[in-house]
Amino acid sequence: MKSIEDDVASHHADFYYLVFLGDYVDRGVDSKGTIDFLLNKLPQNMTRIFLRGNHDDALLNFLDGDMTSTSFWLPCGGTATIASYGINPFQPGVTRDLDTLRKKLAENIPADHLEFLKSTQFSFSIGDYYFAHAGIMPGIPLEGQDNQDLMWVRNEFLASNEDHGKVVVHGHSPTAHPDVQLNRIGIDTGAFASGKLTCLVLQGSKRSILST
Repeated sequence: MKSIEDDVASHHADFYYLVFLGDYVDRGVDSKGTIDFLLNKLPQNMTRIFLRGNHDDALLNFLDGDMTSTSFWLPCGGTATIASYGINPFQPGVTRDLDTLRKKLAENIPADHLEFLKSTQFSFSIGDYYFAHAGIMPGIPLEGQDNQDLMWVRNEFLASNEDHGKVVVHGHSPTAHPDVQLNRIGIDTGAFASGKLTCLVLQGSKRSILST
């Protein structure tokens, strides 16, 4: 965050947006701490936009009693998220009784964390750029995108060379380095595994990259 604050201090603009692309949970051992940080430690002089990732959505679905995504969610970081809220997901019998696990998590997750996750947006558009967690479905106008595609799309979007009307900034599909194409910019550098967190700085026609 200090790199972002230092970069902001070096520019002179009337306003700043700080856009997060989602997946605040699962990708690491301290999902609870991540959300605490986002709620309490961010600079107050920037407008903050939080987009929803597919992992965030899977957690919300689980808490709502929808178990259809648990086969994906639990082995892909869901158990780590549950553990970060003080619950042992491997306690004998618990993982076999998903409703019990759901109720325990619902009891332990702070109300402001739940409200934060529910308040996340699916997309954000400003100037020449459109932001979404995973990307968009090519051939469909930006205003007509389906929320599931915004969180989950991969191959169709990554392989597309068509003009989407705006440059799409996305995460979801990790690459070793920022993936800069004419019609999209991917900035997921797999921080949970690589330790490399990437931030794209946009000011007018200028672009730059901040990285841990």
